[in-house]
Amino acid sequence: MVRVRAQRRLENSLRRYGFCHIAGVDEAGRGCLAGPVIAAAVILDPAKHIPGLRDSKLTTISERERLYKIIISSAVAWSVATGTPEEIDKINIQQASLEAMKSSVIKLVPLPDMVLVDAFRIPGLLIAQQGVVRGDQKCSVIAAASIVAKVTRDREMLKHHIADPRYGYDKHKGYATAEHLKAVSRFGYSSLHRKSFRPRSLLDVLNKDS
Repeated sequence: MVRVRAQRRLENSLRRYGFCHIAGVDEAGRGCLAGPVIAAAVILDPAKHIPGLRDSKLTTISERERLYKIIISSAVAWSVATGTPEEIDKINIQQASLEAMKSSVIKLVPLPDMVLVDAFRIPGLLIAQQGVVRGDQKCSVIAAASIVAKVTRDREMLKHHIADPRYGYDKHKGYATAEHLKAVSRFGYSSLHRKSFRPRSLLDVLNKDS
């Protein structure tokens, strides 16, 4: 795994054009079988550099926890928003993710004057924005948002594991691992599962056990 550090080049370039509060936005849990999708928005303080900041997928659990604490304590502003399993089933994961990302941005105080989004733009957001391909690896503000979203969601899934340990959320956080699929084949879907998600891997397990 190449542990690329996120850069501040794009943010610095935008500041030279007069943008002041530049927010990064990202989500976690998009591809999960169970649990919410969590979006985070972060405005970093340009005077407070965070060493080692990178995409959450390129960090260990301990690194993410350490960086999360630094981000929320030093950021100009940060917020999170949730798309529940019920919302995902109702409007689909793409729309639920976009709605959560939009909500996370408009909850920021102060509001940003520019928003950088991982991969694509957020429809209906009345703030200047730019989609950045692989932004969570390239831009520090998006990387920071990816860490806040990931840590927030992981902590929530641990709470769900304590409430219902049958599915092993403490290990896979709701992703469709072999262990998770076996638990679903044994216990069925819970209220935390996305009923509209029927991956082929799950169908294979269910057919095998039937």
